[in-house]
Amino acid sequence: MDENTWHRHTQVLLMVASFVYLVAYSWRVIGGLTGTAYVVATLVIGATWAVFVVDYLVRLSLARNRSSWFRSHLGTLAIAVIPVFRLVLLLQALTHLPGMRPSAGAKLRSQIMVYGAGAGILLIYVSSLAVLEVERQAPDGNIENFFEAIWWACVTITTTGYGDFYPVTAPGRLIGVGVMFSGVALAGIITAALASWILERASRNNDDAEPATRSQMRQLMAKVDALGGSRPRDADDPRD
Repeated sequence: MDENTWHRHTQVLLMVASFVYLVAYSWRVIGGLTGTAYVVATLVIGATWAVFVVDYLVRLSLARNRSSWFRSHLGTLAIAVIPVFRLVLLLQALTHLPGMRPSAGAKLRSQIMVYGAGAGILLIYVSSLAVLEVERQAPDGNIENFFEAIWWACVTITTTGYGDFYPVTAPGRLIGVGVMFSGVALAGIITAALASWILERASRNNDDAEPATRSQMRQLMAKVDALGGSRPRDADDPRD
């Protein structure tokens, strides 16, 4: 079995495991579980997390060129670390508009927008759970319920930072740093996609004013050379 075959056969299992992981983690944090319920939820979280770690290690071992596969599958590593982000792949259906055949650029922009929005929502939700779990029991903590954690995640990912709620523990601050950098990255990616769309709309029906690309020039020169090579020579052609 090769890496691609393994990946095709495990996609559904990994998607279900990602959803179960998110439900169990939400149950443990929002429900404030203790005792047996806490142990059960933790075991489910650990088991589903292990599924992603095993999947990543198996795919890496089956790859023909492991170093190249590792460099080209950093997203798979990120999903192994935070399994819930695999749920973003469920948004793939929203990137295909029925009855339309968009250009490569339009398709890429739609994927960036959809996946970026999905990743942002998941990041807000998961970071809210994470910061609530580490801050709720802190002596000087001020994030005490899920709604406060959601508010903190929203103002942090947008780098607004009102300061009414903030982490006081070292793990909570590390989560905050990750959310801030992720928010800046997502904002930059989405802004670039919007700028590309605006430029394409502005240049529509104004093709004469656009400079030719190197690829277009090469294609034009190739056509000229082909026409020159196929032109029949005249009887008076001095080259004869």
